[in-house]
Amino acid sequence: MRVNGPIDHYGDTRPKAPHHTWQRGFPGKEISVPTAREWARGLLTGRIIAPVLDDILLLLSEVVTNAVTHSNSGHAPDGQVTVRMTYAPGDVHVQVTDDGSFTSAPTVRTLSLDEDGGRGLWLVNLLATTWGAHRGETTRSVWFRISGF
Repeated sequence: MRVNGPIDHYGDTRPKAPHHTWQRGFPGKEISVPTAREWARGLLTGRIIAPVLDDILLLLSEVVTNAVTHSNSGHAPDGQVTVRMTYAPGDVHVQVTDDGSFTSAPTVRTLSLDEDGGRGLWLVNLLATTWGAHRGETTRSVWFRISGF
């Protein structure tokens, strides 16, 4: 099922057992982007085919970059970004939780050829099977799922 745009719930698409779930916190700094990508690569290599792994790592990089750039995680000295990843055969769900923001919200921007950035959620919307965002009292999460491989 392809959902055009974010949804704020998991619906009936959560991965079914058997599955593996991993979670790790990262500092709200730019260096966390390649660190999170390598952590995920180590967990998923050999479980899924290389082209799908490449898409997952690209989207993870974009969402972690957004969390560091556009949330309190990247502006507070002790800011954190937490990545939670669930794998089941044919399905990977990734959730990135940051320290929230009062000034920005996850949105798909209109592409501009003149800008270097702003393509993160556009890519997520293009490549993910489904994705969404949720705001808590002090946190914000963006998640995506790639399935059917």
